[in-house]
Amino acid sequence: MKGLDWDDLRYFLAVAATGSLSAAARELNVNTTTVLRRIGNLEEALDARLFERLRSGYALTQDGTRLLQSLEPVDNSLSSLQRDFQAGYGDVRGVVRLSASEVVAGGLLGPLLPVLQEKSPDVALDIITDPSISGLGPAPRVMNALRDVDIALRLARPTQGDMLVRKLTDVAYGLYASRDYASTLGDGPARNDLSDVKIIGFSEEERPLGPVWWLSRAEKAGQLLMRSSSAATRLAACLNGDAVAALPCFQADNVSGLTCLAGPDLVGSLELWLLTRADMAKLGHVRAVMDFVVQVVEDESARLRGSFSA
Repeated sequence: MKGLDWDDLRYFLAVAATGSLSAAARELNVNTTTVLRRIGNLEEALDARLFERLRSGYALTQDGTRLLQSLEPVDNSLSSLQRDFQAGYGDVRGVVRLSASEVVAGGLLGPLLPVLQEKSPDVALDIITDPSISGLGPAPRVMNALRDVDIALRLARPTQGDMLVRKLTDVAYGLYASRDYASTLGDGPARNDLSDVKIIGFSEEERPLGPVWWLSRAEKAGQLLMRSSSAATRLAACLNGDAVAALPCFQADNVSGLTCLAGPDLVGSLELWLLTRADMAKLGHVRAVMDFVVQVVEDESARLRGSFSA
């Protein structure tokens, strides 16, 4: 049995996070052959198979999952040590990595970035919307930067037990259509009747909460044209085609050419939550961004709750 090379663990963590040799290679700035060789070395040293090769990529085996769980407390301790030293300086400067859904990032945070710049000019935001790398949870931080985020905004109640969490607001959804298509529908959608209505749905991978659950039931009476996990894609298809879509009110109400057919009382809402770790919250620049997010949500509460929708 070969001795364990601790550096091989970086390669293991990268593949575990991305599920792909090529993605891990890009993250580590090496070629895929090197990643494969390092994983092979680690499996030989541990006398265990860590990954199963699937069509969709690399999935952890039971032994791989055990190894990942064993590494988490070690990495969290290293992360805490690093942040405790950083927090001691109290500087409100640096880059804060924040993960959020596309609609929250683009429709809420991006347009109001000048507010953060004015209050904290030495703080920069790195906003991550790719769902494959936007998790904030038990995934390792120091050895796996792919999921290295300081703050996360989630449109669902968080389940992690080791997080500082705060519910910010409810994000209202409505049912929208282009003006031309809306004029052909009558009052059926407002009465929860989508019979023969053309529908743009959510991705089947979305959690069945609020508007996702409502539309999945309502669409059975209509004609499904497409699905998408992207709110921007659903909005564009709705605006330019003859179909309805469930969209966040604060996003769709500002779009000329869209008509709200049914509001959040019928379609529903999603909860917006802020997550971070206790050690992150000690850092001045992370706290500045948290305060910025809270202030933005308070200032935009009417739009987020759908006060201006039909």
